[in-house]
Amino acid sequence: MTIDTKNLLKSILANISDISYVKPEDIPNIDLYMDQVTTFMDSHLQSSKRYEDDKVLTKTMINNYAKNNLLPPPVKKKYSKEHVLVMIFIYYFKNILSIKDIETLLSPVTGHHFGNEDGMDLTAIYTEVMNLEHSRIDSVVKDIVKSFNGAGESFKDAPEEEQDYLQLFAFICSLSFDVYVKKLLMQKLIDEFGDADGKNEKKKR
Repeated sequence: MTIDTKNLLKSILANISDISYVKPEDIPNIDLYMDQVTTFMDSHLQSSKRYEDDKVLTKTMINNYAKNNLLPPPVKKKYSKEHVLVMIFIYYFKNILSIKDIETLLSPVTGHHFGNEDGMDLTAIYTEVMNLEHSRIDSVVKDIVKSFNGAGESFKDAPEEEQDYLQLFAFICSLSFDVYVKKLLMQKLIDEFGDADGKNEKKKR
């Protein structure tokens, strides 16, 4: 592939290596009105936006999340720190999973741990998950480089003037396949997750 493509890849990998997440201590400990929530999310997740004018979160999105049971309702039109943590999870899930899948995945978590003062709360869960994800950055980078190098060896028999875009196409297809397989796995696991939680709820009754 071309030098420009290699430099682009290096830039992307550097950004992945420097990836960070919203730390619980960055979230105000006071309850926030909706405008304050959208401002906070937009400023702290702006590095993940594709285009400058993209919105991380809007009032309509928040209302829809509440209507679809993804987000516990606000108290007197104010959102707690735990509300913000749930919204961050939704933000990362929504580009991959359906609203129904997100509801299935989050319902037992929010149902058992939202506002829980006696056991593991949402802050502890969020911190554990984000630490786990952060620990995987090196392996993710290696997988991407492996896919890139593999695509660079493809289409050797194609005309020279066509190799660059065909190899780039192959690289994107390789990344897409990874996403496709992982999405299928996630959907299967969520189906099992939902069934297991449903059985647990029946036992409680």
